[in-house]
Order: sequence, then C-alpha cells, then structure tokens
Amino acid sequence: MQKRNTQQRRRAIIECLNKEGEVSVDTLSKAFATSEVTIRKDLAELENNGLLLRKYGGAVLLPTESSELSSETVSIRKKAIAKLAVTLIKDHNRIIIDSGSTTSALIPELKSKLGLVVMTNSLHVSTSLLELENEPKMLMTGGTWDSQSHSFQGQMAEQMLAAYNFDQAFLGAAGLDVEKGSTTFNELTHLSRVMAKVSNQVIVMAESEKLQRKIPNVELPWQSISILITDDQIDLASKQRIEQQGVTVMCASTQ
Repeated sequence: MQKRNTQQRRRAIIECLNKEGEVSVDTLSKAFATSEVTIRKDLAELENNGLLLRKYGGAVLLPTESSELSSETVSIRKKAIAKLAVTLIKDHNRIIIDSGSTTSALIPELKSKLGLVVMTNSLHVSTSLLELENEPKMLMTGGTWDSQSHSFQGQMAEQMLAAYNFDQAFLGAAGLDVEKGSTTFNELTHLSRVMAKVSNQVIVMAESEKLQRKIPNVELPWQSISILITDDQIDLASKQRIEQQGVTVMCASTQ
C-alpha cells in the first residue's frame, strides 16, 4: 500500500479498526509502509480524539457509547476540565503537569497565574509553557523517552522528581475504575506514583467516558488521589462510589 498523507492514513486506520475490531502497530506499519513510531503517534492522536483505545502493541474499538463522541465533544470536555482545574492553582504554586492531552489543556489556562514552578515529563507541555507570556519557571524530569506515552520515564526521572516537593500534581488517566482508581495500558506506572508521593495534593483530570474503559493496569489507587476533575456527564452512582473512597469529585460544566 503506497504512502498517504497523515489524515488519509488515520482515516484508513479507523476503517481497518472498524472492519477488524483490533489492529496492531506491526501490521499497520507494514500496510502503510511507515515506521512503528509514526503509527504509534497516529494511534495516540486518534485516541486523544476519542476514536479508539490504545492497548499494548496496537489498538481496539472503544465501547459503543464512547466511540459516538465526536472529537469536538472530547475537546469541549477537556477544556472544561482544564478551566475548573486551574481554579485550584494559586500564584507561586509548585506544580507537576503529567503528559497527556487532558493535562495539556491546562497550559493555556495558566496565563493568569504568577510565579509558578512547573515540573513535567512531557516535551509538548514544556514547549507550550515556554509560549506563555508569564513563562513559569520550568523543570524537566529527564529520563528515558517512552514512545508509547510520549513522555520521559524511568529511574532517572523518578530520582529527579524525588528531590523536590510540590503543592499539586495534575495527572491524566487512560481509564477510571470506580473500585480501583486510575488505570493505564502503559506498564510504566512508577513515575506517576512518584509524582503523587511528592505532591501535597493529587488531582486526576479525566473525562467521564473513561469510566467505560476496561483497562488492566492500576496507575494510582483512589487512596493516592485527592481530587478527580471530570465532566458533568458522569453518572451519579459512579460519582458517589468514588466519593465514598475519600476522593473529592469536581464536575466541569460542558453546557
């Protein structure tokens, strides 16, 4: 199959996924005559737009309810969550911003905050921070680049984080389990746990539709999470069950 431009290739990936129900990075790489790194980036972007769910080595279809969400709806929810999250941040706070599309939506909202110190493991977050006029003081974790999560991970990153303490950590989640906590397909969960350990307040930012994702790896148990910021489409039973585990649930209005 000859090479296509990015948008054509991503549309074709969705067509393959709708037909097969599951696709692998290796198969897509060969089919589109492109690198596995490029395919992983495609899958990451399609997941960010609510069109599929990444798993180890590939991707699967989302549950029906989630796949009906348009990219515009996903974007609105992320922005609403970010606008609510920024109300928790005070001038001169020391914060961590994890990699991920929902946490990245927080960056434009920081323009009115003064004297922030921000630690991140994401090149995208760091680049976006430098574009702010108030330009917070930025710290990078360093470490080993992980192409699946598009972030730095590993022992060096963990050691760097452990040398600091922070007021707040803003973390994303691939999925949410009402009984267990935030979940992820990525088996590299140690850095998120260090982020939580060195922060006085741990805020998870995640759309309510992530409650529908059945993902095997627990990233953070609810006991390690202070606040969940989600959207107002969360069902009442799930909200109450999470609150029963000592987590404050804040719901951003998407109207």
